[in-house]
Amino acid sequence: MSFPHKALQLEQVSKHYGEVRALDDVSFELKKGEFLTMLGPSGSGKTTTLRVIAGFVEPSSGALLIDGRDMTGVTPQRRNIGMMFQDYALFPHMTVLENVAYPLETRGVKRSERESRAREMLGIVGLADFAKRFPKQMSGGQQQRVALARALVFHPDIVLLDEPMAALDKKLRGQMQIEIMHIARKVGATVVSVTHDQEEALVMSDRIAIFRAGRLAQIGTPQELYTRPNSEFVADFIGEANLLRGTARREAGLCRLEGPGWQAILPAGDPRAPAKTAAVTVVLRPEVIALAAEGERPANALSGTIEDRIYLGVEYRLIVRLADGSAVQVRSRELGRIAALAQGDAVTLSWRDADFVVIPG
Repeated sequence: MSFPHKALQLEQVSKHYGEVRALDDVSFELKKGEFLTMLGPSGSGKTTTLRVIAGFVEPSSGALLIDGRDMTGVTPQRRNIGMMFQDYALFPHMTVLENVAYPLETRGVKRSERESRAREMLGIVGLADFAKRFPKQMSGGQQQRVALARALVFHPDIVLLDEPMAALDKKLRGQMQIEIMHIARKVGATVVSVTHDQEEALVMSDRIAIFRAGRLAQIGTPQELYTRPNSEFVADFIGEANLLRGTARREAGLCRLEGPGWQAILPAGDPRAPAKTAAVTVVLRPEVIALAAEGERPANALSGTIEDRIYLGVEYRLIVRLADGSAVQVRSRELGRIAALAQGDAVTLSWRDADFVVIPG
């Protein structure tokens, strides 16, 4: 997907509350039509960033540009931004149609036009037959779509979503993740969302910005963050990750990485190979690890004993204990081979050269 024009730019934005740095030198940009999710633990700075974009918080330093215009210090009312709040904030005394049309009314749009545009937006979110209902007569998922329609109806430059799935149960969250993503793409909306839910971010986003302690830890596509994390924090925060700590040494045209119970080999010219002897962490996702064949001596391998074997229907989850007492998780669909193993069995595991990340330090 191509995003040719910049809809949003944050340039070295910081926000300080006394000695506390809620945001520290945050910079990124967003293209028109792009869906960006800001992800991170509590207190990481993602919500403060959302509030800076909305105009609810003024940065201590740095600049904010929307559609190329410097909006630093501009009040929320003068920013063409739509926002869907965590609790939806629908007016209980207004019908669905009146709720969706309300932003148009505040902008002085004539009644006939605002009703027409509100009905069109209700059709887009799949609620054309619900115009005369009141919010209390609708399910949580339907109320969410009303709130989204209201945020989109006036064609905002940017739509902000604050923990959009927090009020929904697990099954409905999965459905609404797909629906909101499709609706946003259908209308060409530029979206910035905040969540602490990794799956939600992976499903909905064109790119994800991961925050830690007020700083931007890494930004990229879901695939980039999952397969090429730039730190142990990002590797561990996105999905599941095994972190094998050891040392890298160059010898005979190769780079040998090894630690207690494991080793990996890289060509000396591989960009992942450190230039000299160094401490490293190897990142292995559970699904890339396989049982080595009987008698096989793979170049990339770890040895341990099975501590637990958990059947999950389509796959097994293995917990393998290494010599230093650390544990490695494996997800495998080799159901027959795994079923034949028992707790305490010694196993050798392997992985392909392309399937691991090396993080210095």
